[in-house]
This record gives sequence, structure tokens and C-alpha cells, in this order.
Amino acid sequence: MNWGVFEGLLSGVNKYSTAFGRVWLSLVFIFRLLVYLVAAERVWSDDHKDFDCNTLQPGCTNVCFDHFFPVSHIRLWALQLIMVTCPSLLVIMHVAYREAKEKRLRETEGDNYRCIYPNPGKKRGGLWWTYLLSLIFKAGVDVIFLYIFYRFYRNYTLPRLVKCELPPCPNVVDCFISRPTEKNIFTLFMVVTTCICVVLNLIEATYLIGKRCHEYLQARE
Repeated sequence: MNWGVFEGLLSGVNKYSTAFGRVWLSLVFIFRLLVYLVAAERVWSDDHKDFDCNTLQPGCTNVCFDHFFPVSHIRLWALQLIMVTCPSLLVIMHVAYREAKEKRLRETEGDNYRCIYPNPGKKRGGLWWTYLLSLIFKAGVDVIFLYIFYRFYRNYTLPRLVKCELPPCPNVVDCFISRPTEKNIFTLFMVVTTCICVVLNLIEATYLIGKRCHEYLQARE
């Protein structure tokens, strides 16, 4: 997959974000996306090949691996990164819609043209709601994936040794996971950065709502 698309997306939405949003973008790009590309993919690239069980029974190793690794970490992280960056695309599309509408009105009305959006990227009206909902959606996606990881991999950790007695294994079989300590370190890192991103999204949403309420109260005075 070409992750350069997401780099361009994150860079494009940066100019429409608040200060909290820019910090979130930096965390996603530097501490999640780059770590995923540079290190995490390589750590999990041999998880199936190096999953060793002390049996030669055909099919036993595959069944045990599927039981203890129902979904790969890197595939879940890839899906999570895709879903958490998509709302930013909606913000960019909303701004592009405003700019296109301005251009169309300017061409059709000529001298009678009245500017509707002096600053298309300013978070007012529908764009404010789009931006706010994108923050809530991003925080919700991260929380859901944290729960999924917790359900699949209890306490987000991988043991060095797992015991499997699923058919067609002849008896209780010992299986050994490849590089469990290194995988646990990367898993913990990704979990912590995800939690920080959730907090930043909630802070930014609170900031937007508080700022709007403050402006509304000032307008009524």
C-alpha cells in the first residue's frame, strides 16, 4: 500500500486545523505512521513463519496460530490508520466544495457577485460541524480499536509460550511466539500514542465548543 497518500492527506489538512489538531497530526504522522512503516511491519513480518510448535502433526501449527492471532496487529493498525485519517479528508472536501461554489458564483453572476465565503477554510457554519464530527469520529475509532486489541490480546501483551490443544493437535502442544518482548514494546507504544491522540481529539472538540459558546454569549451582550 502507498502510504504517501496519507502523508499528503495529513499535510493538506494541517492548514485547516487548530493548534491541538496540528499536534494530533504530528503524533499520527511521526509516532504512529512512521513507526508502523519503519519498524512495526518488519517486527510482525515473520510472525507466522516463526510460530513454532513442538509437534509435526499436519495442520496443528496453523490452527494454533489462527487461535492465538485471529487478526494480525499490523493489519489492525493499518485499518485503524486508514479509518482515523479519513475524516480529515471530509474536511478538505468540504473546503474544496466551498471554494468551487465561490468560483461558480463568481463566473455566473459577474459584477453582481457577492462573496459567500471570504475565507473558505474558516470553521463556521457547516464546516464547523464537519470538523467537530470528524474529531468525535476519530476519537471513537481509536477507542473502538483499543477495545478490539484488548479483546483479542488480553492486556495488550503476548506471552512467550502458549499451550494449544485444538484439533488436529494430538495433545497439549507448546507453541512459541517469535520475538514477544519486541512485539510487546511496539504494542505498548502504539497503545499509548493512540490514547494521547484520543485525549487531544477530545480537548480540541471541547475547545471548539467552548469557543463557539463564548462567541455566542458575546454576541448576545
